[in-house]
Amino acid sequence: MNKSLKIFLVVAATVFGVGAVGIWYVASGIDPTRLTQLLSSSVKEATGRDLRIAGPVSLKLFPALGITAEQVSLSNASWADKTDMLTVRHVELDIELLPLLKKEIAFNAINLSGVEARLQTNQSGDGNWDFTPPVSLGGSAGNSTQYAANSSSSDQVDPVRIRSLNMTDANLSYQSFGSDRTLIAIPKLSIVGRSTKTEILAQAKYANYQLEMKGTTGNLHDALDDWSTNSVKMPIDLSLMVNGKVLNINGQIDKKPKSLPTFDLHLSSKSFELGPLAGSAALAGSGGKQVAGSNSNQAQRKFLFGEDALPFNVLPQANGKLAINIDELSFPGHVPMTAVKGNVVFDGSNFHVNDLSFGLGKGSAQVQASVLQFQGLNPTLSLKGTAKGFTLEQLMDAVDSGTKVKDGDAELAVNLRSSGTSMHQLASRANGAIQVSIGKGSIDSQFINKGGDLMITVVDAINPFRKKTDQTILECAVFYLPMSNGQIALNNSIGVVTDRLDIVLSGSIDLKTETLNVKIDPREKSGLTTGVNLAGLVKLQGTLLNPQAGVNKEGVVNSAVSIGLGILTGGATILAENAKSLATKSQSCKAALHPWPDIYPGAN
Repeated sequence: MNKSLKIFLVVAATVFGVGAVGIWYVASGIDPTRLTQLLSSSVKEATGRDLRIAGPVSLKLFPALGITAEQVSLSNASWADKTDMLTVRHVELDIELLPLLKKEIAFNAINLSGVEARLQTNQSGDGNWDFTPPVSLGGSAGNSTQYAANSSSSDQVDPVRIRSLNMTDANLSYQSFGSDRTLIAIPKLSIVGRSTKTEILAQAKYANYQLEMKGTTGNLHDALDDWSTNSVKMPIDLSLMVNGKVLNINGQIDKKPKSLPTFDLHLSSKSFELGPLAGSAALAGSGGKQVAGSNSNQAQRKFLFGEDALPFNVLPQANGKLAINIDELSFPGHVPMTAVKGNVVFDGSNFHVNDLSFGLGKGSAQVQASVLQFQGLNPTLSLKGTAKGFTLEQLMDAVDSGTKVKDGDAELAVNLRSSGTSMHQLASRANGAIQVSIGKGSIDSQFINKGGDLMITVVDAINPFRKKTDQTILECAVFYLPMSNGQIALNNSIGVVTDRLDIVLSGSIDLKTETLNVKIDPREKSGLTTGVNLAGLVKLQGTLLNPQAGVNKEGVVNSAVSIGLGILTGGATILAENAKSLATKSQSCKAALHPWPDIYPGAN
């Protein structure tokens, strides 16, 4: 060994030894009580919440900063029903030393056990996990400016980075205001960073579902380090299992400095069930606010199509493609979709669903959709699709398996365009058309009762005696709904024929105000009545949310004339009315039906 190397090793050993002694001295001289107070004050300043550590706290400084604590809790929002939002039985933090010199926080590892997280929203839709301080109405402009400046600077702080996270024996609860509490058990969550990859294993239990995600990604810790400064290539190889059914997620995410991320991902499965993921998607999309249709808004609703903002903000700004190839996709208790294939394409603030196709029962469907400028103030939406070869029975089984509907060959075409940020705006600005045709089948009263106030009002107006029978025999039905700037003009474009009635609906529906002005013209098929049907005197009025049956004045006059002429002619006029009714009774469906290619080009 040469002299220079010996001197270097001696100096290095000396420095190392002195440093180790110094670290030991500093660590042994730190008061755990003082450390607890320091941690609590830091959390209080950052979140406005109280961090309490009821158990012992220990600290080590070599080879990394390590903190161990027992019985840790974080206080809840003032309006929440529980004192603590988060409690943890045991916490171990392993913090990298060098990033602290740059005022950054990076964890080698975080180990948690015995976690209880209680999430909920209040009547205003605020989530207790939102640590944003409330805006004071009496605050000065100076304070507001200072807070805005602080917020702006905080947005530029690098995110907390974690190489490894291990959590065991965790329980998560979520309760939206006015709803029951949802409970999710997380027996194990492990995210372990290796040299070039991150290994993920997560297990959860929700209701009757067993969920597991496992696989690898690129190194998440390094990706966060390089996200804004260097090129990032993030391979994805994950599998999501729900009750033994596996969804494979494969592909890559790329990110270059000062540009949107790009991705090329593939979702594939032999069979998968979406049910347990719906709740988590709604929670993620709420962003701490209640989603459209929440319980607190039901009483104040003015329109059937809600005015709540749609969660377009959930859609990521990115460039890339998500390819879907799933042999069977289902929700619990419903008929599954089969051969689900298509591409979801992101182009900055634009979102496209291209050539999505799937089977339903013995039928098939094709859908194309797009949302343009979804981050803007007035997103533009379009939807085109066609479905055929299925029955009303299969469709209702997919929606509600408890509804008793038999047969009813069906076909559907839709071609709509609109813009807006809520369902009401979209409906009030809609252009295009929808057409549905249904063949012979049977419908029970339960189907009608579940159709909502509008369907019940229409059916009761047409046939006041329908409640005396449990079933209606349907021969055909056609619904053609042309839309122009939210106006639906019904020019005899709804026709329904049952075993007893031949029905035509005409008039208009204004989707801006949702007002109804619809004339109902039913005729008895037997032709053995007086030629005057009291249902023909009924007009559908009110709104889509609160429909009402009114008097059709034109029908009253025409019926009075028919009755008078019938008396004067000894019934000859009435017989003529009946003959005309019988001659035209089978034409209502045919008259309402428009060529399918006029609605969806390429449809048969």
